[in-house]
Amino acid sequence: MSQRPRALVTGASAGIGRCYAEHLARTGHDLVLVARRADKLEEVAGLLRAEGADVEVLPADLSTDEGVARVVERIERDPAIGFLVNNAGYAARGRVAELDADATAHMLRVNVIALTRLTIAAMARMSAAGHGRIINVASGTVFMQMPGNAGYGASKNYVLAFTRTLQTEAEGTGVRVQALIPGVIATDFHEIAGNAIGNFPPERVMQADDLVVASLRALEMDEPVCIPSLPDMRDWDAYVEAERGLVPNVSRDRPAERYHDRD
Repeated sequence: MSQRPRALVTGASAGIGRCYAEHLARTGHDLVLVARRADKLEEVAGLLRAEGADVEVLPADLSTDEGVARVVERIERDPAIGFLVNNAGYAARGRVAELDADATAHMLRVNVIALTRLTIAAMARMSAAGHGRIINVASGTVFMQMPGNAGYGASKNYVLAFTRTLQTEAEGTGVRVQALIPGVIATDFHEIAGNAIGNFPPERVMQADDLVVASLRALEMDEPVCIPSLPDMRDWDAYVEAERGLVPNVSRDRPAERYHDRD
């Protein structure tokens, strides 16, 4: 049996997830690859096996309780899984008054519920073992309020908030947790969401491989939040400081002066 550490990657059949699988295999990890389509997973697995990695294909639809339960069980029973990449996710877009409620619920089950349940399973086992790595993929849309993006943007705001709070709980456990915030990445994500990568200026588009390299490097450097397209991380630091500045006043015992009755 292989003694290499094992990583579980969701959404591993293409795009960002596939790049994570490729890089983790090259850096000494065996893999459990999760996605809906077994044929696409087998294609990726075959290439990685040829490079010497032990690769297990785990087809699962993360929009269903059954699919999530399969992956949770796989995490819980295998002490060799020391790395989880929660990459699976997609966008169901539209203005709120026109949203397909069922399609939105389906998206939330993947982007929010599945990610949460897999993270819970991984964190419980990794913290007990005293080591592990978790990467949760959010989105640059967490900083934007764009018409037609309320559902997807909110789902990724959840991912960021959940992950940042988890980071406070992970302190001292030996588990590193990263929130990855991609910008516009050259994958089929945009076409699936009803857009096209060609609609973005070329200077705004990052290759998936570059994104993953930056993420894994940031993880090595123990950076809790990775925004590969951000030129100066002091912008993120300022964002966090602004948040902290709100806290004392949010908990005031009476309304701010502008709400006082002036009659």
